[in-house]
Amino acid sequence: MDAAGTVRNYYDALRAGDPLFPFFHEDESTVKFGVGEKLVGYEAVAAGLREQTATTTGWEVESRDLVVGGSDASAWFADDVFMGWTDTDANVRYEFDTRWSGSMLRVDDGWRFTGMHVSCPVETTSNAGAAGR
Repeated sequence: MDAAGTVRNYYDALRAGDPLFPFFHEDESTVKFGVGEKLVGYEAVAAGLREQTATTTGWEVESRDLVVGGSDASAWFADDVFMGWTDTDANVRYEFDTRWSGSMLRVDDGWRFTGMHVSCPVETTSNAGAAGR
């Protein structure tokens, strides 16, 4: 499978509530930034994703502009993604227009994320204060 297929499979696993940690490279330098979290090291990423899977449901993930580049050994991706989920502990639905980017490494049995960053764009009504950001 190519790197783009791995990203799409990650989205599918998220929608299905399947384990997500197997998509990440087992290394202390692996990082994942979510909408409200920063996880550093594979163990922290795996624990965070297990908690997320256990406490959320009803995932919607809509890729809008997936771009993937790379070589035989490494790859990177960027995407605009609508996502939504329900927090089962708080019984609250969240929905966001997000931006995803990340890096990937080819390992023996496929591609693994070495870094993933999910963020929400800031909506502004003017350009005031935008310089310097």
